[in-house]
Amino acid sequence: MAKAQHIYVCQRCGHQMGKWHGRCPACEQYGSVVEEVVRAPAKGGRGRGGFSRADSTPIAIDDLEARATPRLATGCAELDRVLGGGVVPGSFVLLGGDPGIGKSTILLSACHRLLAAGAASLYVTAEESLAQIKLRADRLGVRGRELRVVAETDLERIVAHAEALRPAVLVVDSIQTVFCPELESAPGSVAQVREAAARLMYLAKGTGIATFVIGHVTKEGAIAGPRVLEHMVDTVLYFEGDPAGAYRILRAHKNRFGSTNEIGVFEMRGEGLVEVANPSAQLLAERPESASGSVVVPALEGTRPLLVEVQGLVSHSALAMPRRTALGVDPQRVALIAAIAERSVGIDLAGQDVYVNVAGGVRLNDPAADLGVALALISSARRRPIAATTVVFGELGLLGEIRAVAQAELRLGEAAKLGFGEALLPARASEGVRVAGIALRPVQRLDQACELVFEG
Repeated sequence: MAKAQHIYVCQRCGHQMGKWHGRCPACEQYGSVVEEVVRAPAKGGRGRGGFSRADSTPIAIDDLEARATPRLATGCAELDRVLGGGVVPGSFVLLGGDPGIGKSTILLSACHRLLAAGAASLYVTAEESLAQIKLRADRLGVRGRELRVVAETDLERIVAHAEALRPAVLVVDSIQTVFCPELESAPGSVAQVREAAARLMYLAKGTGIATFVIGHVTKEGAIAGPRVLEHMVDTVLYFEGDPAGAYRILRAHKNRFGSTNEIGVFEMRGEGLVEVANPSAQLLAERPESASGSVVVPALEGTRPLLVEVQGLVSHSALAMPRRTALGVDPQRVALIAAIAERSVGIDLAGQDVYVNVAGGVRLNDPAADLGVALALISSARRRPIAATTVVFGELGLLGEIRAVAQAELRLGEAAKLGFGEALLPARASEGVRVAGIALRPVQRLDQACELVFEG
């Protein structure tokens, strides 16, 4: 009989201690240390498995053979784009997001579409009953004899089912609710999540079964459990967007088989998540005409150009410390841009509340949105609208200079498709760029951009 060991583990970072602490010494989080009982596996037992082989021999990297890995198309172009071109056999993928945002919906639909390619799937529900899965399947129109569903929380039984059926794809919903009988800690604890992830990883790599696991998120928006979970998987996908809104953004934060900057855009409807083929047109469909504080920015997410509306609002504040609120962009970046606009253009924002919003629930990490944010705030402060057919992009420096950004021609091409006729862009980025139907207005400084937009 294996001996039980009492340890104290931080539920945020996984740091282990011999005694309880009010604050974790590793991540300095208060109230995250809990006691866990861990029973080590008996000697000679199966243990966790692994990749060790008796005939393993180090070889020169020049002797390695590069093999093209075939991918399984899910039938959803947006999901395939984020995964890097489809599902890689033997891959281990973690999908996270807020409750109700559509994690189970998209994976159940993907399993259904994979049947058309002859790929069988096993969907393990550790949170919902089979009756609840049936209701969702009927709503989504999911059918098929090769799509098996089981309600199970025991990790040993889940692995046994997968080894017996050998499906092409395995979905575990969710990893925080499955448990390993060898451990005495509760499901969702650091020890249980780490052990479950390790066993499922060995299953995926050893059998070639593409494994998807759904993960809960904390109130800060991070995947619940130890950070080692994100290190063990091949791909980390996050669903972004307001669960009460219509649009969802699927973003890859880690991908060993593709780009980490790709996004997929979906719309939540009664029949489930529907991919948006032309997200730029959808995001600009409700843009107000001749309204001050509204600017269109051609952002770049991975290889996809995306036209988004950046809105700015400047209003008188009755507070001693005026608000600086940002949705969809970094608040610290907005405060920096506001300071640059004050210094370079001369607008007074000291006693004003400043609000910035990216319409449609999109989150921008592209520095090319700097010029758009600045002009949106200046437009609102001066109550002067920007021409509806103008797009702007460029990175701002602290001295008010507008710096070049990558892929200017790709951004302008997307703007031309939607009928925009003028672009304000960095002078260096405009060198050698020619896009039919778009008049280029190269600028070097923020005050020069304001002259062209408002006085020109």
